[in-house]
Amino acid sequence: MGWLSKIFKGSNHNISEGHYYGNYGQDANYNAPSTSGEAYLEQENEEDIDRAIALSLLEDNHIVKNVADVEIQLKEDEQLAKALQESLSVESPPRYGNGIPRYGNGIPYQGNAYQPYPIHFPMGFRVCAGCNTEIGQGKFLNCLNAFWHPECFRCHACSLPISDYEFSMTGNYPYHKSCYKERYHPKCEVCKLFIPTNPAGLIEYRAHPFWIQKYCPSHEHDGTPRCCSCERMEPQDTGYVALNDGRKLCLECLDSAVMDTKHCQPLYLDIQEFYERLNMKVEQDVPLLLVERQALNEARDGEKNGHYHMPETRGLCLSEEQTISTVSKQPRFGAGNRAMGMMTEPYKLTRRCEVTAILILYGLPRLLTGSILAHEMMHAWMRLKGFQTLSQDVEEGICQVLAHMWLDSELTPTSGSNIASSSASRTTKNGTRSQFERKLGDFFKHQIESDTSPVYGDGFRAGQQAVQKYGLERTLDHIRMTGKFPY
Repeated sequence: MGWLSKIFKGSNHNISEGHYYGNYGQDANYNAPSTSGEAYLEQENEEDIDRAIALSLLEDNHIVKNVADVEIQLKEDEQLAKALQESLSVESPPRYGNGIPRYGNGIPYQGNAYQPYPIHFPMGFRVCAGCNTEIGQGKFLNCLNAFWHPECFRCHACSLPISDYEFSMTGNYPYHKSCYKERYHPKCEVCKLFIPTNPAGLIEYRAHPFWIQKYCPSHEHDGTPRCCSCERMEPQDTGYVALNDGRKLCLECLDSAVMDTKHCQPLYLDIQEFYERLNMKVEQDVPLLLVERQALNEARDGEKNGHYHMPETRGLCLSEEQTISTVSKQPRFGAGNRAMGMMTEPYKLTRRCEVTAILILYGLPRLLTGSILAHEMMHAWMRLKGFQTLSQDVEEGICQVLAHMWLDSELTPTSGSNIASSSASRTTKNGTRSQFERKLGDFFKHQIESDTSPVYGDGFRAGQQAVQKYGLERTLDHIRMTGKFPY
């Protein structure tokens, strides 16, 4: 009965109970172990029994064979089995998440994928992939093609043990479901809540094409205001400034806003100097007035001719005699970020030449005010130079080209002296613009470039192409003679 002693001897191993957390659900980001600890132990016991029986049969039948040869063969078999087991344990687990936040299945995490550290231990031993030590008696986890102490299987975000029944995966790293959602589920930048899923179970949000401000689709219809300058939606935890004419202005745009006619005069001088550098000096003294939206609309209605950029006009070049209500004293902002104390006064326009005044909407940032002023100055220059009546796309297109050129001149590093010369410009002590103001200037250029209207958008692109090919002076000469852009 020598084989019985072999069985008991072969079974003399520490047996650990396997406890597993996780479940393969419908979501590809949820994971669970794929093998059973008990099945692994049972396989070990069967191998030991087979070994004991083989040795016992050799002894009972008195087979004349060197026992050492048998032991060598068995050791080779053990090494082969061990090599197979190790090759299975170091396979990389599958990756999860398609990286498209619009569909809500996780954003890819860029990092090194975890691989269990390959330490060689005798057969029957389990090594924790977290601390690289032997797992003795007690509970253990079999997850991600590796074994773990329960306290070593930790969330990649908060570093606390994962003891939930389900967990999430991205980039081969485990996460608590709550940590995964906090890190990868997009939040609305208006209400600060997680963006909800649509009826199909997908995350659906809206985003501004330039600022990439993400928000719930419902905010497009619930009355959430936008900044009248940068078009960003008002976050619920940050109040925008309410101007007297009903517009709202974000605090970043307010920082460089031009609020009244007096404070706009230095910027007006900058625009005049810009035209002089282009050999396009405006000889006549054309009044510049900052006005509220209602006064601008009334002045527009009083003009016989003119092209207006809908849905809202922000500047006008007038040719008729009118009385205009201009902003003479800038407002101050009190409780609730409301404008108070603003003063207006009537200004009677007298026709001394083809242009009676230039009107600009008050309360806009310096760069936007300047680009509108550069546009309207081009209208004035062409009228004063006796240009024939042009088609809308040609006249508005070349005016947009000048507005875009002025923005370019303001945003290039060589224009620092021009920046510092204007008291309406809020700049840092070294004369450079803030990062937001530069971004704002890029946004105003983007608006001109991406305008889809046939008059302002297509007209700008045709004019820009002509100026780049023939230069500004030759393009203007061709427009004066033919009324069209050169091609």
